Amino acid sequence: MTSLDFSKFKHAIDRQFDKMAKHDLFRTDVNKDQLWDKYLSSFPAGTNNIYRERSEYDCSCCRQFVKAVGNTVTIIDGKVVSIWDIEVDEPAYQAVADSMSQFVKAHKVTDVFLHPEKSAGTDKNFEDDNGKVITWNHFHVDIPWGRNQGKNYYRAKKEIPTELGEQRSYHDVLLRGLTELTQDSVDTVLDIIRQNSLYRGNEYAENLKAFGKLKKVFDKLETEQARDLFVWGAFDKVSGSVSKIRNTAIGTLLIDLSAGDDLEGAVRKFETSIMAPSNYKRPTALVSQKMVDAAKKTVEELGLTSALERRYAKLADVSVNDIIFANREVRGAMVGGAFDGIANKATIPKNLDKVETVSIEKFIKDIVPQVDSIEVFVDNKYINNLVSLVAPAYKDAKSLFKWNNDFSWSYNGDFTDSIKERVKKAGGNVTGDLACRLAWSNHDDLDFHMKEAGGFEIAYYNKVSPFTGGQLDVDMNAGGGRTREPVENIFYSDIQWMREGNYELFVHQFMKRETTDVGFEAEIDYFGDVKRYAYAKPLSQGEKVVVVKFKYTHVGGIEITESLPESNASKTVWGIRTQDFHKVNVFMLSPNHWEGEAVGNKHYFFMLENCINDGQARGFFNEFLKPDLDKHRKVLEIVGSKMKTGEAADQLSGLGFSDTKRAEVIVRVKGSFTRLLKVTI
Repeated sequence: MTSLDFSKFKHAIDRQFDKMAKHDLFRTDVNKDQLWDKYLSSFPAGTNNIYRERSEYDCSCCRQFVKAVGNTVTIIDGKVVSIWDIEVDEPAYQAVADSMSQFVKAHKVTDVFLHPEKSAGTDKNFEDDNGKVITWNHFHVDIPWGRNQGKNYYRAKKEIPTELGEQRSYHDVLLRGLTELTQDSVDTVLDIIRQNSLYRGNEYAENLKAFGKLKKVFDKLETEQARDLFVWGAFDKVSGSVSKIRNTAIGTLLIDLSAGDDLEGAVRKFETSIMAPSNYKRPTALVSQKMVDAAKKTVEELGLTSALERRYAKLADVSVNDIIFANREVRGAMVGGAFDGIANKATIPKNLDKVETVSIEKFIKDIVPQVDSIEVFVDNKYINNLVSLVAPAYKDAKSLFKWNNDFSWSYNGDFTDSIKERVKKAGGNVTGDLACRLAWSNHDDLDFHMKEAGGFEIAYYNKVSPFTGGQLDVDMNAGGGRTREPVENIFYSDIQWMREGNYELFVHQFMKRETTDVGFEAEIDYFGDVKRYAYAKPLSQGEKVVVVKFKYTHVGGIEITESLPESNASKTVWGIRTQDFHKVNVFMLSPNHWEGEAVGNKHYFFMLENCINDGQARGFFNEFLKPDLDKHRKVLEIVGSKMKTGEAADQLSGLGFSDTKRAEVIVRVKGSFTRLLKVTI
């Protein structure tokens, strides 16, 4: 026998499997017998000698483990990581691990990892050798499952073939869709959905956006292997409806457009396939080639072709003459910034220290001239107010717009991370008199329950109350379903149908699968008055957490008697945390009010430090364009949605507010004084 300590090898494998199990696990298509032969042959000469009748490491327990788990891999940052990617301070074992890793990763990923037992291998066994007990260590790992930590890779043996087939189907159809469908077809369909020119198009919009994001990354990958790995690695990021989008009705439209079919004919075929009613008439006509040619001609005649190319604006693009305030640290980067700050400041109004609530006009006139720094509180309710300033890609481009400069702006209008929007996306009712919404962010199966007056309980097993009309219409992550954006929704369409008495809304942890991204958020929406609650702790298997208890009467409506603490849970959007103060680099008006102009509605932009739009901003909107282009609005609506900025870290983004919509912004200013102010717009 050798003197090597095998426990070092087994524990290194166990630790590696534990790390990998926090990600999705897969198998490569290596032959199990060849895998075992490779294991035995990888020991350096003299380290796997004959012991009794077989070589020392020719062990039936370890053979079972290697065949069952030895081809396990995960995908991290587009690279395959195997169970053998370990470091062990025994050179012989390191040589075996390196050889096995290379062998396993040389084969293609073909399946997800599932295991019919809650452990693999044998931890150790014992042998009586003439009265002396010998302990034999073997490879062994625990398989994460419902009551354990991490993800769930355990399945009953009879269930595994079916689920493996389903997962391969998801992979194959997603790979085919990403390969065959063009980005232009996705963008075109999204364009006509935005125009409201596609029957029931909004039902497909979110899945199309998710597919389009995958497509952009997929198209940048250069090898077939990299693309295949990307698709396997996407399982944890997209739903089955996104994976199988090619095989849906909207997928047929994408296929036809990708093949070069005429838009009008392809859309007509789509509307026929989903049986649009015979009296259906599109609110907006589709764009014909003749219309495209006419618009192109006008743009060329006006010398505006280069102006269509857009990018994010940077500090260096903006003149100090176009801003109201610039933080001292960024002034030097602006046009004319070296001369800023020379003029004397105005006298401080005597009553400034008493100001708590001020109008935006007073803030600009009396307060901003006296401060050296401004910070804005980014409230969750203003996430849709995130805005980016957009500039022409070419400095010598003519202006497209009704105003003299060529800057535009784009709000975060596509943001859909609120619970209400997630429920709407999942097909839930968001218009009831009373709507109770639940959201969480991992693969756990949480269930929403409403215990009604009279004792009836709305839940996944009783989705509709015969006594009140209350209904659970969205139930996610049950059974084999998996998404990281799950929601559930219980609503009452007419409050007058509800029984008078006490109600209890609670969350039940039906199946614990993960230990990351734990807790949940909930909303109670009563005639538009929304109360929000957050529970940040992990829920143990079977645990129930009461969200709210309330009493309902026909006269008094809902009276909350007990609840979780109301919450405004912080989240990260565009690189900044909400529910916190952030430094303002530049405070300005919208470009249509620069240089003394006043064209259209005025917007106030607080451009924030480290605020980065992590997607692409729309280059322009029809309402911005010169009157000469009005006759081509339908074509330019599509062009505007396509001519988006590229992604960029150097940009001017922050919070924007229109003077046509009432808002209250909390700001913290420092200079000759330090003050917390509520600025009303």
